[in-house]
Amino acid sequence: MHSAVVKGTDTEEIRNRFLETRAETERLCEPLETEDYIPQPTVDVSPAKWNIAHTTWFFEEMILRENLKGYKLFDPSFGFLFNSYYNTIGERTDRHKRGDLSRPTVAEVFEYRRHVEASMEKFFAGGPGEELLALVELGINHEQQHQELFLTDLKYTFSLNPLDIVYREDFCPSENGPRDANGITSLASGIYEIGHIGDGFCFDNELARHKVYLDDFSVSKDLVRNRDFVNFIKDGGYEDHRLWHSEGWDWVKGNKIDSPLYWRLEDDGSYSSYTLSGRRELNLESPVCHISFYEASAFAEWSGKRLPTEFEWEAASSNFEWGSRWEWTASSYEPYPGFELADGAVGEYNGKFMVNQKVLRGASSVTPKGHSRNTYRNFFHPNLRWQFTGIRLAE
Repeated sequence: MHSAVVKGTDTEEIRNRFLETRAETERLCEPLETEDYIPQPTVDVSPAKWNIAHTTWFFEEMILRENLKGYKLFDPSFGFLFNSYYNTIGERTDRHKRGDLSRPTVAEVFEYRRHVEASMEKFFAGGPGEELLALVELGINHEQQHQELFLTDLKYTFSLNPLDIVYREDFCPSENGPRDANGITSLASGIYEIGHIGDGFCFDNELARHKVYLDDFSVSKDLVRNRDFVNFIKDGGYEDHRLWHSEGWDWVKGNKIDSPLYWRLEDDGSYSSYTLSGRRELNLESPVCHISFYEASAFAEWSGKRLPTEFEWEAASSNFEWGSRWEWTASSYEPYPGFELADGAVGEYNGKFMVNQKVLRGASSVTPKGHSRNTYRNFFHPNLRWQFTGIRLAE
């Protein structure tokens, strides 16, 4: 983690952002019934209750426990229940068992949030220094990450219900996307600077800024659209082993994959797609969404093009619109030259995951406002597709 309080930012500004972020999480909860908070259909998808409890635990464990005099833990058992992956802090609930926790109740988790927020008010009133405010900044960004996970996890869980659950009638962000179907942007070979610069917040995996050499390349200004992907399917894209990495081909055959996640082939030959507004006819002009790296790479191969590297993406990003999909890149998730792990538990935030994962760039239509920048490095295993992931082609 690298968190710097922007020059001119005072405690009140950080406090207001903290309170707004916490309120936004609860706004996301408003459409839910109690039963919606519990299920965990797969290891990569956390229950809504766990997401909102874990972000609360983060502020309690990382800030209040050691930095607010006289602070009393809401419940000593919550440290075990809602720690995610911080070995420095201690043991925790197995990731795949988060949905087994019928207790504490949803009501108790909201009481936990109230308790921590009231204690954070006391913390702010004490005039914390810049280092502690930077830790609050990390906590805010951490909660924003979980706001996005809250929605993507919930969508996956709801999608398995045959009732085609409606989260909100007006909530269909997957329809959004840039409209520049014929444009490309080309950059000449040369040395480019990559990585975060400035005094604002960034995660530690965005550091240190460094130079890379890139050959001549071009990147599409538009994202691949559903219409394009339907053509890939009709042309036998999921049946042609020549388009796929060996591991990707095994994934396709082993899981009987024949379309992006949430698509369904209807009796009339058209596709529908599950959204958080329920099941809808597939909008052919929307950017394709919910695909794995394997699918993105196979589509690029079918197109006679390729995926950009994360360095090409960042160098060219000022020349195209981004932010509606997390865009798969060809780059493996590795540390930049000069990368340093922070001391303590925050040092586990990113560095230990730098193996067997691919980098995604940009943001998505469910990324919280103010939580994106062109140096942001998201990362997932190549088979995962429950996030709002898409494709931009390069050559």
